[in-house]
Amino acid sequence: MTRDGRGPATSLWTLPDDVTTAGDHPPEPPSGPDEPFALSRQQDFLRMVDGGNDAGPFGPRYTIVGGWRVSGPLDVEVLRAALADVVERHEALRTSIVREPGNVHQRVRPPRPPRLDVEDLPLVPAERERHAEILLNEMESRPVPMDDNPTLRALLGRFDADDAVLVLAAHHTGVDGWSIQVVLRDLALCYAARRAGRSPELPPVRQYREYVRWQRATADTPAVAAARAYWAERLRGAAVTPIRMDRPRGAQRPDGTAWHRFHHDDDLRRRVQAYATSRRCTPFMVMAAAYVRQLADAAGLDEVVMPTFTPGRRPAWTLDMVGSFFNLLPLRVRTGGAGGFADLVDRVRDACLAAYRHEIPFVDLLGVAPELMAAAAGEEHASCVFQLVQSPYMAVGQRVGDLTYRAMRRRLRSQEHGSQIPDGALWAVEFDAAGGIVGSVGYRRDQFRADTVAALVAEYRDTLDRALPA
Repeated sequence: MTRDGRGPATSLWTLPDDVTTAGDHPPEPPSGPDEPFALSRQQDFLRMVDGGNDAGPFGPRYTIVGGWRVSGPLDVEVLRAALADVVERHEALRTSIVREPGNVHQRVRPPRPPRLDVEDLPLVPAERERHAEILLNEMESRPVPMDDNPTLRALLGRFDADDAVLVLAAHHTGVDGWSIQVVLRDLALCYAARRAGRSPELPPVRQYREYVRWQRATADTPAVAAARAYWAERLRGAAVTPIRMDRPRGAQRPDGTAWHRFHHDDDLRRRVQAYATSRRCTPFMVMAAAYVRQLADAAGLDEVVMPTFTPGRRPAWTLDMVGSFFNLLPLRVRTGGAGGFADLVDRVRDACLAAYRHEIPFVDLLGVAPELMAAAAGEEHASCVFQLVQSPYMAVGQRVGDLTYRAMRRRLRSQEHGSQIPDGALWAVEFDAAGGIVGSVGYRRDQFRADTVAALVAEYRDTLDRALPA
């Protein structure tokens, strides 16, 4: 099967021939919005896991979706205009990736207003949260072709004149989870400014092509060379610890991605936070340690290599940008000889801090550890990434102008068809502002059964509960 109908596809976790290793690619020359420019190393990662069909990262279901409850007198036409303002502000929302054989590049297109659909929702007050989540799931199941201009779409569900649901969706090749929160922030500011008849007060922003240029220009710096040397030594002889699939790869037929969602009680959240404080680490490190223990116990392992996504927002001027910045980092943790859960948490903390200090794009990391993903690409196994959702722009009851925005983070409705995962599973957790821990596991339907994923989550809950003091 071909990636784009014209050239051979690469196998899973294999770099395409035209993707260079760190330090070998020339600096990106200065470019304007009408000129083609290279892919970022994060986008090269997406090419690496591309299977050459619509189920991969360049297909129409590889999307990022965010939802917000909006309270106040919302003007639909002003919202349309504000959406257009955001598309004009962020080039990544109107950038296409061109995959011509031997000439893979991306190009910014002229700004166009994004699509905004408006739907009426049932008026029953007691049912509004349920209908809001159903609408969000429905939007997540819809395709967003990568070649659309712009790649941003919006859906507004209205309960009444002062209560609505706003859902934003964009293609994941140019927008990550952090970015969709930036889009909402800027949209809220543009909307409020238009309602007030003034210019929006937005922070200065740079464009994704500038990040690509910076990334290439710094590929040979001493800091990057030191990071590659660190990973070459740290990952010597290591492989990502996979989980067993229900169906071998030879028996799989692309069947989309399902999402299992869950909620842990607030008592568990408080215990995680208290234990993190006592061990002088983050709650993520505590929760990751429980997952490491689960993996080690399941297979009788003396060490675990757990992959996790980071926001990748370095340097600091990328914080207000829309683009694809996330990095995959492997945390190698020795589990044998651990003196209880406290010792394991300390080992995870040390692995995290070292990994964060030496963070580089995964394709460059793989250049010095080429066998890292071998076990996760086997006939019977796949990788499962464990991550904590994080963004500084998460709107939680934030009032901007005459509207109040509340991010819909407490999602409890599982769905059989949602945003695509190219391979394996993605496990995400976050603390719920309303109490407890919410989470989701996205998984390939042709690789895992729903009951297998539910059992993994239940086992993790028990592992974490037993590990923490009462």
